[in-house]
Amino acid sequence: MSLPIASHDRLTLQRDADVIDRHAGCQLGAQGMSGAPAPPIEPDTPPLRPDDFFQALADSTRLRCLVLIATHEELCVCELVHALDLSQPKISRHLKLLRDAGVVDDRRERIWVHYRIAKNLPAWARQVIQTTVAANVESSPFADDAMQLATMPDRPGEHCAN
Repeated sequence: MSLPIASHDRLTLQRDADVIDRHAGCQLGAQGMSGAPAPPIEPDTPPLRPDDFFQALADSTRLRCLVLIATHEELCVCELVHALDLSQPKISRHLKLLRDAGVVDDRRERIWVHYRIAKNLPAWARQVIQTTVAANVESSPFADDAMQLATMPDRPGEHCAN
């Protein structure tokens, strides 16, 4: 024998059913609903917007850093400071803007921070960087920066010496 359900209770039951439907794939404890481990939930990263990308590249210091990073795969902040002959706080501030825009990733090693082109950078943005490097790497100030970097004494290999 079923009991009559008041309209308020029907709404509550429907709302609860909707919540369950929306969360059917969520992880319960260490296992999913099927008993198998649920895949890790990764934060949603918004796609790189062209205006953010080009605004990040619009500053000459950031562009010079990016060209050096792109040609050397990964550079420590101390290497960029030496190559551009600018202060560490200024370089770090510009690198933070590039990182926040999604253009570069950083890797921390003890007290040192190394930068590289962002792993999740869209193909169109990678193409812009590659074309920019190819067309400008031999002209000033980019060639000057590369020469200055090459003269850095005790340049870090595995570990940054500065």
